Amino acid sequence: MQKAIFLDKDGTLVTDVPYNVNTSVVRLEKGVLEGLTALQTSGYLLVIISNQPGISMGLFSQNELEYLIAYMRDLFAKYDINITGFYYCPHKPAQKEENKINCSCRKPEPGLILQAAEELDIDLNESWMIGDILNDVEAGVRAGCRTILINNGNETEWEMNLVRMPDYLAGDFHDASEYILSQTLM
Repeated sequence: MQKAIFLDKDGTLVTDVPYNVNTSVVRLEKGVLEGLTALQTSGYLLVIISNQPGISMGLFSQNELEYLIAYMRDLFAKYDINITGFYYCPHKPAQKEENKINCSCRKPEPGLILQAAEELDIDLNESWMIGDILNDVEAGVRAGCRTILINNGNETEWEMNLVRMPDYLAGDFHDASEYILSQTLM
């Protein structure tokens, strides 16, 4: 089995521009290239786990998202960074309990992480989830990963409980990657 870094996309890898599929607007967050390179060099698979409700909300099509995914894979490949998988949930969040659909893939549910782990033969106990909101942390904890929250101002609710407590609170992606690598050496 392999170890992996599960990565939120918006606000973690790229600047959070709501419902964006326009490649000309994509901007990498500080430290992402250096951090991903170091993690990959240390033997981690890199897997993106993302909520993409814009599809079900009619804001963009699945084809438009697939084009963005291909663009991001190509962008990282220019720096010899391999994105092993890109898993996304197309469902929108329910505003009311009666509108809730039976979805196990929308973070904070762990479904996408569990799917990726099964398909890519990943050891969840040796893996990490990095995100910018506590729903990312919760998905990682519930899947059995260690977790890092990048405290970049995107988390606004701060609803804490045992499954929403990250193993580490990072200032940026570079800080997150350094922490993981320091734990790997221990």
